[in-house]
Amino acid sequence: MNKQNVEIYDYASQLIDKPRAHLNLCLSQDESGLKITHENNVLMIFSLTHHGMLAAGFVAKSLGVNVPALGESNIAKVSTGVLFRATSIAQLDYSNEASFQLLERWLEEADAQRGNIKK
Repeated sequence: MNKQNVEIYDYASQLIDKPRAHLNLCLSQDESGLKITHENNVLMIFSLTHHGMLAAGFVAKSLGVNVPALGESNIAKVSTGVLFRATSIAQLDYSNEASFQLLERWLEEADAQRGNIKK
């Protein structure tokens, strides 16, 4: 993924390194794009470009929430395992068709980790 579209901060890795069952993540959108934070620390920023917002939509889906409207925010309550999948999804190169196979798998895993197991 192009750094112009998605930025993932070291704080995301620090959170993932210490397994936790419950993290409150805030997704907020402004004129520059989507930002994901935890306790006011930035985890990821998605620019307001086609690829940036495409990745943001898939990451929000992995977190079990919708991308908030401009000027609004949504809260996602997830485990560090789900956050790991979300950061992986954020890093995919969506101009490469093979990325969509990984995307499908990681979305299913995130869904299962959030407790939505398909029968």
